[in-house]
Order: sequence, then C-alpha cells, then structure tokens
Amino acid sequence: MAQTLDLIAMGRVSMDLFSEQLGAPFVEIASFATSVGGSPSNVAIGSSRLGLKTALITGLGRDKVGDFVLTELSKEGIDCRYVWRKSGRTGLAVVGVEPPSSFPLTFYRENPADLKITIADISDIDFGQARSLLVSGTGLAKSPRREATFFAAEQARQTGTMVFIDLDLRPDQWHDARAYGVNLRAFLPLADNVIATEEESYAALIENSNDPNQSVIGSLSHEQVRELEAKLLDFMTRSNSPEVWVLKRGAKGVSIFSKNHAPIHVPGFEVAIVNTVGAGDAFASAFIYGYLQGWPLEQTARFANACGAIVVSRHGCSKAMPYLHEVKTFLETRE
Repeated sequence: MAQTLDLIAMGRVSMDLFSEQLGAPFVEIASFATSVGGSPSNVAIGSSRLGLKTALITGLGRDKVGDFVLTELSKEGIDCRYVWRKSGRTGLAVVGVEPPSSFPLTFYRENPADLKITIADISDIDFGQARSLLVSGTGLAKSPRREATFFAAEQARQTGTMVFIDLDLRPDQWHDARAYGVNLRAFLPLADNVIATEEESYAALIENSNDPNQSVIGSLSHEQVRELEAKLLDFMTRSNSPEVWVLKRGAKGVSIFSKNHAPIHVPGFEVAIVNTVGAGDAFASAFIYGYLQGWPLEQTARFANACGAIVVSRHGCSKAMPYLHEVKTFLETRE
C-alpha cells in the first residue's frame, strides 16, 4: 500500500476543561473552555495543523463526551477510522491556571475507553500506509493497550514505518513506579526516536528504587543530570538503541543524542508563560514534522522549540497548537 498518511498517533484521549479565569484559585473557577486532550491526541492535532496527514488510534466511550471528542477531532482534519467506541468512559481532564508556575490538573479516568484498545482492534491496520507511528509511555501502563502498543510498534517496524515514542510519564497511571522503567526498557528496541524530559529519561533508564510508590517528580539534581547524560552517551552506542533521543530541558531548550554523533544542544526561546500544559505535545508534533521533512536535527529542534514556546504563551492545549504559518512568522522575528 502506498504511504497515504504521514503519521498515525496512538493512545490517550480526553475532553479537557480549561479554566477561563487565569490566576483564580481552583475553588473559585467560574467557567471552563472545552477542547480535546490526551498527549497522543494533542500531537495528532498539532501535526495536522502543521500540514501532516494524520490518523489516530484510540477508544472513546459510548457517551456524549465521546461524541464531543470525535466531532472536534474531525474538525481538526484527523482521520478517525481507527477511533473505536468502547465500553467504559471517555476521559476528562480539568485544568486550573494559576501563573506563573501552578497549573492544577485533575484527571477523571475511571475505566477509560482508550485503555481498551486490543491487538484484535488493530490487527488489520496496514501500518505501512504511514510514514511514522507515535505511541506514548502511558500506553504501556495497563493491558490490553500495553500489548496493543507493542504490537503496533512491531508491525510498524516490519513495514519500514518510523516509530516515535513520547515517554509521557504519568505516575498515577502505573500500579508500581518500578513498572515504568521495566516496560520502557523492553519497548525501546522498537523505537527509532525517543522524545522525553530529563525526569522521564532518568526514570526509564536509571531509576531503580525498591519503593513501589517512588517515582522521579520535579527537577533532577545536578548529579542526576550528569548521571543521565553519561548513561545516554553509553546507551546510544548500543546496537538496539533508538537512532535519536531528544532530551527536553524546559526553558533551557533540548539536547539531542544520536548514534555516531556528538550531542547537539539547541536553546529555547524566551516568552511570557501563560500555560505550560501542552507545550511538550506541540514540541513532539513539530519535531515529527521537521524530521519527516528531512531537516537537520538542529533545525528540527529549533522548529519544535518554537512550537512549544508558542503554546506556553497561549491559553489552552490542543486549541493552542500553532499552524505552520504561525511558526514560520515566530521564527522570522527571532532570526
């Protein structure tokens, strides 16, 4: 089959409710704006706005929230042929916005439909129709989507489709903090490109706590950062490692570790922060876009940094994702 899609994203989806009262304490929120949420779904929307032909694999409940999400995805030009209506509920996320550093986030994911995607659901998908597949680390947290995620990546690799994984650490989605690293390390040989924060990378490659409730949350110490960098330098020399590991470092920008090359550091952009939620998903959609264009890694990362910067300067998440002309204008003003 010819490659008719640029990207298939797979994983979590929700309806997001964003406080419209910036700076209001959560208990004083009076109204919310609605949008689609969930990291892979945000990436699908961000990629579509940049011009990529994008499809989504996920599950929605047979409920009104699911109807809303499906309608919004269709408006964004997402190919929804692999969005199944399942038993269970469509997820909901409620976000307060208390700049500059507090963004209270409450998830409602009891029996979520998106976790019920099975191998049988995706067994007839020809992943060779797409240039790339994106999955998330959270997709490995629970069965049956864990096995479906492994299966999708295996099928993609067999057809020559590039596999991206955003490590997307959500500690509350794992029954045991140690399971995150165990599952990620098993999955990494199937990935061509990894996108992750310092904390997510440390948890995947290094953390080995005996405490089932302990997980890396917050900034790493200077010593832990140095330990992670050394680990990545070694890890990327292994035969079964990904081709590229993109290490997101917040306002400092990103460092890119790749096979047979010295690490590249690409600084970020200074902007006034309104809401950081969704910035990582904007970065991922833009990095995938640039990578598929065949751009050099430094150019790709600069473009992705710009998308992340645009989103943090806006209110919202998927609705804040920029269009291609907006990113070009942003970059032109910072030459």
